[in-house]
Amino acid sequence: MTFVFPNSQSIPLGVVVRKSPGVTRWAKWAWRAVGILPGAGPSDWTVLRSEGGVTEFHAATLPLKLYASDTEAYAHELQTRQPSVYIVLSPDASSRDIPWKVTFVTASPYEGQDYCDSAEVLVEKVPMPDGMQAWVADFVTRHHEEEAFVKRKRRDWQSEAGEDGIGDARIAQDSDVYRSPRRSVGALK
Repeated sequence: MTFVFPNSQSIPLGVVVRKSPGVTRWAKWAWRAVGILPGAGPSDWTVLRSEGGVTEFHAATLPLKLYASDTEAYAHELQTRQPSVYIVLSPDASSRDIPWKVTFVTASPYEGQDYCDSAEVLVEKVPMPDGMQAWVADFVTRHHEEEAFVKRKRRDWQSEAGEDGIGDARIAQDSDVYRSPRRSVGALK
């Protein structure tokens, strides 16, 4: 089910998170977003499969929203070798068994990068299926407006009244315009 708003579109996106044994003694488990389920229904850490100590969960379903103002970012992502969706996992102190909660999904690499600036969240890049790539590409085609490049013009500094551009304006003589102004005798006392 796709929701349509003016200049935006949204689709429910299920997030698959894998829990596997940690590789160091400091981390008992490694958690990682590994897949997406476009059009998925609601879920709260439903086990999809479990084998050999590795468990995959349908962790949550969040809306993936596309906005007309972000079409440049979507177009940039679609041009990469492997177009992806960015999933943000935040720490969840309320549960002992599952230390993460899915807080955000986006198709914008710029938003994904913004979340990478925080050391408190985990940002995962998950490949976008072909159907979702087509959906995003269609949105970009309908809403993207290329911004025209406007070359900045130089100011004409010669026409500025009262400035010759040489030295300190407080020095009235032409002899040494680069010397510093003298203090008055009254200022030294």
